[in-house]
Amino acid sequence: METRIQGAVKRSGRNRSDVTLVAVSKKFSAGRLREAYDAGVRIFGENYVQEFAEKQPQISDLKDARFHLIGHLQANKARQACELFDVIETVDSERLLRRLDTAAAEAGHSLDVLLEIKLSAEANKSGARPEGIPDLLKAAGSCGHLKLSGLMTMPPWSDNPEESRPYFQKLAVLAKRHGLPHLSMGMSGDFEVAIEEGATIIRVGTALFGARPKPRAEAVSPP
Repeated sequence: METRIQGAVKRSGRNRSDVTLVAVSKKFSAGRLREAYDAGVRIFGENYVQEFAEKQPQISDLKDARFHLIGHLQANKARQACELFDVIETVDSERLLRRLDTAAAEAGHSLDVLLEIKLSAEANKSGARPEGIPDLLKAAGSCGHLKLSGLMTMPPWSDNPEESRPYFQKLAVLAKRHGLPHLSMGMSGDFEVAIEEGATIIRVGTALFGARPKPRAEAVSPP
């Protein structure tokens, strides 16, 4: 993994310190997360608030670990997410910005956030449209407990990483246009292309942890 990151960094003429690795630990146990921590991983990504809420008490002693929410966040879970996560990467509405700001104010701390931008036409993808970025930035500017520093996106899945490149290029253009330094883009199958296009955050799961465990089949009573 590190060799591949270093190679992509070198090809793009950047420094290794420019790229943050987020280990996507969704669906893996707290024990697996702890193993990764012991191996040197310090930043983890989770998709589901409730799932991480169940893990968090088991890893609360990992004092320098940081946790990113990288899955869709419903506004009614903003308070709980603010309590659990250091970074929310999937803000996509003014309503959610306001909810997170209120929650952070009540908790007495600031919260790092990124805007999730939808660049594909997939109906099942979340995110704000690019044309909505100015209004979201204006709203974020009035949220005193939020620090909005970048954009995040997820291109359509493909087994060819080159098909992700145009989406990464578009996000980089948008970030530059709006003066935002961070780009969260690239996963296990395309993170090298993402780095070449300017990613500062890559979200890697299966390439680090292996295949995710399948849900257990419920026991069926005999007839």
